[in-house]
Amino acid sequence: MEGITGQEFIYACSAIGAGLAVGLAAIGPGIGEGFAAGKGVEAVSRQPEARSSIITTMLMGQGVSETTGIYGLVIALLLLFAHPFG
Repeated sequence: MEGITGQEFIYACSAIGAGLAVGLAAIGPGIGEGFAAGKGVEAVSRQPEARSSIITTMLMGQGVSETTGIYGLVIALLLLFAHPFG
């Protein structure tokens, strides 16, 4: 029975790294966006006349927060599809 080659080992590590990159990069935006949405609802319930301004600001903040998750996805795609061996 043969052992795993160096190239196969690197491909396996790339797959594991891609999973970790997406998984860990999704934790921050998920928590942050949930927190922002909760605070946005609280703010709208306190000042309904400022609803438009509050929601716009909240959505802009969530968009900025989501870039972290997108960076994790880009890293994962690079790990999976940018093969160093050709």
